[in-house]
Amino acid sequence: MVREDLRNIAIIAHVDHGKTTLVDQMLKQAGTFRENQVVEERVMDSGALERERGITILAKNTSVHYNGVKINIIDTPGHADFSGEVERVLKMVSGVLILVDAAEGPMPQTRFVTQKALEMGLRLIIVINKIDRPDARIKEVIDEVLELLMDLDASDDQLESPFVFCSGREGTASLDENTPGKDLTPLFDTILAHFPPLDMDDKGPLQILVSSIDYNDYVGRIGIGRIERGVARQGADVTVCNYNHPEVSRRGKIVNLYEIEGLNRVPCESASAGDIVCFSGLEKINIGDTVCASECVEPVAFVKISEPTVEMIFSVNDSPFAGKEGKFVTSRHLRERLYRELLRDVSLRVEDTDSTDAFRVSGRGEMHLSILIETMRREGYEFQVSSPKVLYKEIDGVKYEPIERLIVDVPGDNTGPVFQSMGERKGELVHMNAIGSRMRLEFLVPARGLFGYKSEFLTDTKGEGVMSSVFFEYQPYKGEIARRSTGSLVAFETGEAVTYGLFNAQGRGMLFIDPGTPVYEGMVVGCSPKDEDINVNVCKTKHLTNTRSSSSDDALRLIPPKHMSLEEALEFIGDDELLEVTPLNIRIRKRILDSELRAKARAKAKLQ
Repeated sequence: MVREDLRNIAIIAHVDHGKTTLVDQMLKQAGTFRENQVVEERVMDSGALERERGITILAKNTSVHYNGVKINIIDTPGHADFSGEVERVLKMVSGVLILVDAAEGPMPQTRFVTQKALEMGLRLIIVINKIDRPDARIKEVIDEVLELLMDLDASDDQLESPFVFCSGREGTASLDENTPGKDLTPLFDTILAHFPPLDMDDKGPLQILVSSIDYNDYVGRIGIGRIERGVARQGADVTVCNYNHPEVSRRGKIVNLYEIEGLNRVPCESASAGDIVCFSGLEKINIGDTVCASECVEPVAFVKISEPTVEMIFSVNDSPFAGKEGKFVTSRHLRERLYRELLRDVSLRVEDTDSTDAFRVSGRGEMHLSILIETMRREGYEFQVSSPKVLYKEIDGVKYEPIERLIVDVPGDNTGPVFQSMGERKGELVHMNAIGSRMRLEFLVPARGLFGYKSEFLTDTKGEGVMSSVFFEYQPYKGEIARRSTGSLVAFETGEAVTYGLFNAQGRGMLFIDPGTPVYEGMVVGCSPKDEDINVNVCKTKHLTNTRSSSSDDALRLIPPKHMSLEEALEFIGDDELLEVTPLNIRIRKRILDSELRAKARAKAKLQ
């Protein structure tokens, strides 16, 4: 059966190139919303963290109707750390819109997701977005996209992909870069013309490949996937199997079946091959499973998700303030929550360690893990995490490490500090070109060399630089890289920070806390410019006498402290430090809180 009435597409691009904004306009112009309906910007970014940070974290499904054809659209994340979300949803679609910013051109994540789409043989439509930017350079970007496709060994058909020129914010599209569009009709027409109708088998036994999982307190786990073959019916008895574990299968029943209409899930009694559906009733359904008719159990192969490159140790909080601020504080709570995250996030790995209170969590990058940490602390979890470490591999007896492709876009007079920093981090310059008054530099740099670099990069470029990176490949170990050139200011005693103590401590370095902040011995309260830790007494009060001096009434002036965000704290912490995370606070602390024991451990390490 040829499904003339259906197209399944995904929108993929680098972060901030305008995917979600374009989907907003597609929904509006296809009549998904009422004329007088109030709609938020970036309506697909429904999570609180997504709206706060202005990024897409989870891939989401929606649909529009145009000229009698239903177009299922999957909006995907653009940040490299969430590329696992992109990889798994590409199995549901037959074509992709590759969005490229008209000024920035193809970026690292553009290359990564385009490569995945080409490997799967998907058809492409290249959308040059933000053509109304004053610094748009459309002709050069078209050449860069074609060079990228040739570099990735695209087929002749993929090289002939049509170009559409859009302004996602204005909701216009045109097939000619010199002729401004009036609406998105050219984009919709190109989708229908270039992406062929689905040729599906609706007579055979049922097959649904599960590409996404959702959860609802009332119905439990909800599977989302495309019907590969046959017809799905509400109440049907099915068998769940997995291509990678063919020996394991279990029987079940589809209790509820939904189709996606706009932003809503609409209950339906049946759906045919090619449709993207949501269903509940199968308790232990996982991403990569295949739901089959019980009389014909044939699992569908699932895409191999790229391996994680960074790990952290999540452990139970054992600081002096443990258990005071969190709702879920035990190792059982922590373990259950981490393993539950595996059901939704295919890029994540969780392993038990020798200790029952600690778990090894691996992901695609610092942001991937920091989003998990932030989500958990908002849910009421209290725990502590170690500094991030890269995952090494041993190949033929040689130690290999993950290498990132880093692209930086900086003002022309700020390239010197970037070259110096990259040299210290074992970065190798592979490409350099001028774009107006700015320079675009491309480096291959060890992933561990990028830990803590973002804040230094912004300082070096006076806040005007833009950097982004994506995993490139594993290469032989590049040698030692200094993680941090600064030390920590460490609280000497437990108590409450006072102005007098902070005033005396601020001469030693930059502080992280305000007066009145509770502290404990071993807690990091600031940053020292020297490459050594300094113990400071921020709880010290002024000695009172009955003699009044001429300067005693002068107000003590404190330099405003630096309040660390979660990402900044993860970048800052050293190997001998931990990050204590609670719903109310983020604290950096030493692994060994007692200053004498810490000094002995440091002396012992030097002797070894």
